[in-house]
Amino acid sequence: MLHINDLTYRIEGKLLLDSATAGIPTGHKVGLVGRNGTGKSTLLKIIAGDLAPESGTITVARSDRIGHVAQEAPGGDDSLIDWVLAADTERASLLAEAEHVTDAHRIAAIHERLNDIDAHSAPARAAQILAGLGFDEETQRRPCGALSGGWRMRVALAAILFLEPEVLLLDEPTNYLDLEGTLWLESYLKSYPHTVLIVSHDRDLLNRAVGAILHLDQAKLTLYVGGYDDFEETRRAKQRLQLKLKKKQDEERRHIEAFVARFKAKATKAAQAQSRVKALAKMQPIAAQVDASVTPFHFPQPVKTLASPLLRLEAACVGYAPDKPVLTGLNLRIDHDDRIALLGQNGNGKSTFAKLIAGKLTATGGQVFGAKRVNVGYFAQHQLDELNPQETPYDVMVKLLPDATEAQRRTRLGTYGFSADKADTKSANLSGGEKARLLLAIAAFHGPHLLILDEPTNHLDVDSREALMRALNEYEGAVILISHDRHLIEACADRLWVVRGGTVTAYGADIDTYRAELLAQRGGDTRGNGRQKADAAKNGRAEQRRAAADRRAIVAPLKKAMQAAEKKVESITGEIAKLDALLADPQIYAREAERAQRAGIERGQLVKKLAEAEDAWLEASEAYEQANSENSDAAGA
Repeated sequence: MLHINDLTYRIEGKLLLDSATAGIPTGHKVGLVGRNGTGKSTLLKIIAGDLAPESGTITVARSDRIGHVAQEAPGGDDSLIDWVLAADTERASLLAEAEHVTDAHRIAAIHERLNDIDAHSAPARAAQILAGLGFDEETQRRPCGALSGGWRMRVALAAILFLEPEVLLLDEPTNYLDLEGTLWLESYLKSYPHTVLIVSHDRDLLNRAVGAILHLDQAKLTLYVGGYDDFEETRRAKQRLQLKLKKKQDEERRHIEAFVARFKAKATKAAQAQSRVKALAKMQPIAAQVDASVTPFHFPQPVKTLASPLLRLEAACVGYAPDKPVLTGLNLRIDHDDRIALLGQNGNGKSTFAKLIAGKLTATGGQVFGAKRVNVGYFAQHQLDELNPQETPYDVMVKLLPDATEAQRRTRLGTYGFSADKADTKSANLSGGEKARLLLAIAAFHGPHLLILDEPTNHLDVDSREALMRALNEYEGAVILISHDRHLIEACADRLWVVRGGTVTAYGADIDTYRAELLAQRGGDTRGNGRQKADAAKNGRAEQRRAAADRRAIVAPLKKAMQAAEKKVESITGEIAKLDALLADPQIYAREAERAQRAGIERGQLVKKLAEAEDAWLEASEAYEQANSENSDAAGA
């Protein structure tokens, strides 16, 4: 297992991890989630050994390799395929030694080891991984230095996937992937043979590629079985129960405090009052729910609705040089209420098409009708780097609202999620998510007829993405969306256009069909036939019977503990009901005052025991349900 043991870590005095503990079983795929800034990337760096914790340890098997994507993108004259192959240093070293070694025994040992690590299939596996991430055969032979930064980071990702470490750490890998690369990676990770811990805000990836969620919240770690939707449902149930228990405790506390205040001055009640003071002191407060709400996005509605079509393209061409068009033969129309998602791998021309529609590029051929009357709002990832680092959000709002008062400007900024201190923070010191919010506010500020969003989610966490989705669905103008977030596409787009082959055409099927076509082209499992056969041999009937027995052995005591806890809750509840029936008789206070007093004390003690028993039952139930769900998944796999 990967053990995270009592980790504590601070950055500039801010506590990110506070005795955080979790255990990830070998071979499990786990999504690490939490709000931006909670310390997810920091935790990965601690596991990788790049940072030292203030206290606590990370434990893995001695022979396990921990792999994570290099921070610096590969460059130089090495080809993509050679750079990926070089990641396996053992293979490279053995091959180099084999060229000059003369000792027969050593030659035999080298070739035996090369066979053990499946070295001869390595070039094919590396090529398949690169193809899955969007590199065709010709591009794989190009030097790394000829690629842009985003594409080179894909090569770095390919290298760590090819190395196949026993513990794979991935930090937002989809940020430099397109939708096509994200869909392939999702399929690849599902069949990855070792442990995976991935930081991602992609809901679909977290539902499909992982079997557990590790939640980092308030400097603590909690492991949940299931995908992201399961995690959300379980967490909300726990929050509802915690809120219920807190209300119950608060009522009990008020009752005790009222008793003490009323009777502490009376000699006959002083002892009882003092005992309640002690009970109050020992009562462990249930933590209040931390407000984790996300400021919603707000896109002003178009000032005036225009008749359809907003834009019509006839045989249009566009490019960056008149004689070198990127896209040709564009025959399309955009209506006033269209919700269009652009599909197609990076480099095919999605952003070029978006710039044409936004008016950032002019058509080099054909006709574009309606462009002058349409107000277009445009957001693109590269704009984050173009913000003036010395300007604050308030400075930006001064330009947008030159005649408004300071109060009006700050109120407007508040609707975009910028508090008083953030409104006066220089752009250089804003987080990626805050910069994205600012740019989205600028793009939609004047109520455009058409909103074009080119990868708007890269710096947004899951909850912020949900808020963006709601805002887009409430917005009444047209939308063109470029995103690798499948959940956002499915929730907000009702038309799909695909960019490939130097043009843009309507795609008649749905995103699931597109995914199936893509994986058929790129291949979803790239682990090689020899290794697949070896894996299949390990999973014989005897192994399955042993695994089933192990699963039953794990679940049985948890079920027994849950049933025992449930019986205890029922027993205490029954005793309290009997005492309530006794105390409901008003005559008992006159005839048997001492008995009524004893019954009241006993009831108070039982209420405390009931709260403890309910906590124990909740924990036992959750442990059993998680283990049972996990075992069901394992049995069906």
